[in-house]
Amino acid sequence: MTDSTMIRDLMPRTPFIRLLGLTFDEWEPDRIVARVPFDEKLTNDGKVYHGGVIASLIDTAGAAAAWSGHDMTKGMKAATVGMSVEYLGATKEQDLVATAKAIKRGKELIFTEIDVADAEGKPVAKAILTYRIVA
Repeated sequence: MTDSTMIRDLMPRTPFIRLLGLTFDEWEPDRIVARVPFDEKLTNDGKVYHGGVIASLIDTAGAAAAWSGHDMTKGMKAATVGMSVEYLGATKEQDLVATAKAIKRGKELIFTEIDVADAEGKPVAKAILTYRIVA
């Protein structure tokens, strides 16, 4: 398997992900931890994150988990093909932390689970994301 760290280094530099301020705290095969530092510009009221920010973190974290264990010789064209999000609670003036795991790899589809919590570990959202990588 060729190294996926180029994806780890590239993702945070893309314009939208950079706007979120997203960083990776951990990156290992099939598991990543991503963080969005608190920024009042990403909130509804200066304190509580907009749900779209949480969904964007989920999408990015799920994709990263898919890439983190991917054999780069088997394709580089990719997209999210499905995402289901359950919002469990709000977070006030804290970082968002997502832990994403690739739970099943098919020929093209990778199924991931993502848990989002605040900086103190309080659950914020839970999601399932399906990602597709093809040649």
